[in-house]
Amino acid sequence: MYWVTPRHLAGDDGVLAERIGDTLADLGWRMWPTARNTLLHVSPDGLRGAEWILASHPFQLGGLPVAWQLSARSHAASAMAEWNAYFTAGVPHEALSDLLIALDAREAPDTGFERPETVLDAPIARGWIRDVDRPHTAAMDPGLSACISLGMLPPLIEDADPRPDLMGWQAWAEPVVGAPNLWCASFSAGVPHDLVAAFAASLASPVPVPRLTLPESAQGRLTVVRRG
Repeated sequence: MYWVTPRHLAGDDGVLAERIGDTLADLGWRMWPTARNTLLHVSPDGLRGAEWILASHPFQLGGLPVAWQLSARSHAASAMAEWNAYFTAGVPHEALSDLLIALDAREAPDTGFERPETVLDAPIARGWIRDVDRPHTAAMDPGLSACISLGMLPPLIEDADPRPDLMGWQAWAEPVVGAPNLWCASFSAGVPHDLVAAFAASLASPVPVPRLTLPESAQGRLTVVRRG
């Protein structure tokens, strides 16, 4: 077992489905398989959903297949989600778990917005820096290997607001400039900023995380704090 930092380059250890499934089970969410070979988890109030969709061959973000899709509804019987968030394989499961815990704790998952700066304040408080060219809409880790940014969303990011020019948060890790991304995440325009901030804060956490395997592309950028 390796205990490594930074978290955003640690990968998912190949257990993203299992770790997030455990988090949701601990929160009391129900789970069942679907006809699309996905695993759908729903909160007890029916307002929040998380679906493991990797096996259904979904669309890609940054050249990587989407693995988890989170959603929220204003009413349990509503057919349309108010917002969605998408995460590829490789995303640190600790960051996604912290986001889900924050989502579960919210009284209403689709209302109550903090100011957008809340998202950048969270990782900056833990040592990330503002992008020189976009100081009010983007921040990156000091090693310049990960970024969270507010901008135009890529195709297929669904939101209750159908306008095509909406802005949303995106995050990604690129261990080596020009090399393939390690993971990507995209939040539709309706995702409350404090939930994105919970994800960003966890990404920037200096606390070492345990891994049995390390991403090849990031091994030169990871620090092994201890072995155990």
